[in-house]
Amino acid sequence: MWRKQARDFHPEVLRLFDKYVHGLLPRRDFLKSAAKYAVAGVSAEALLSALNPRFAEAQQVRPDDIRIRSEYAIFPSPKGSGSLRGLLVRPAKFAGKAPLVLVVHENRGLNPHIEDIARRLALDGFIAFAPDALFPLGGYPGDEDKARALFPKLDQSKIRQDFIAAVDVLKKLPDGNGKVGVVGFCYGGGIANFLATQIPDLGAAVPFYGGQPAADDVAGIRSPLLIHYAGEDTRINAGWPKYEEALKAHGVKYEAHIYAGVQHGFNNDTTPRYDEAAARLAWKRTIDFFNQHLGG
Repeated sequence: MWRKQARDFHPEVLRLFDKYVHGLLPRRDFLKSAAKYAVAGVSAEALLSALNPRFAEAQQVRPDDIRIRSEYAIFPSPKGSGSLRGLLVRPAKFAGKAPLVLVVHENRGLNPHIEDIARRLALDGFIAFAPDALFPLGGYPGDEDKARALFPKLDQSKIRQDFIAAVDVLKKLPDGNGKVGVVGFCYGGGIANFLATQIPDLGAAVPFYGGQPAADDVAGIRSPLLIHYAGEDTRINAGWPKYEEALKAHGVKYEAHIYAGVQHGFNNDTTPRYDEAAARLAWKRTIDFFNQHLGG
């Protein structure tokens, strides 16, 4: 059932699921409300199961792919949680020094999907580092519900410093070219926007359906932005007009795309909210953008 697309679900079920995965609706309340839209023979539990990720089926790059070299690495983060751990992936072969990309996960920590994203970037010629914000609490627990439950327990001020430290780690890697970009999804999209306001020499930032920074912080953005939004994502899109106004007011170089008819999370190919056409286009734009601003 997981291979169904978003259009196979009642729009209200998708809205409820969005609230559920972002901690705005308890599981029991999702099930109670979603039951109203369950068709004969399909329970609310089955709807939730169908919407939850299926990591193995969607994996594009195996961890042991000979075209990449990957390892879990720990680096210091003295202003943050003390240390950060994540997946560091390099192309197995690269002429010269490689451009660098920080990958920031959704609100579930470093799950298999985000690890796969990092490996995909390595295949495109980038050194990718995907930290786990849940590392101070033991790391991604291997269960999406447990991961979501852990997230509110994080000290977000320290976690944000961890991501700033991660950019600095990438800059200093001897096999990198020193040019760092960041791509983030949902929670990670908000972090990508945040990092752009904090790091003047950030090479490029690509937030996917991420929360916007405060308008006053936009003045600090020096990096070019490639911004992806889902057309049906009213919760996140509500902040876009003020963000765009601030970007224009401060002369920030940005490119924004709103993909019509798709849901929040459309790039995540482990769930039915995935939209193949929009995801392929957004990913091509992302790689082209990184090549333009991080190469050389």
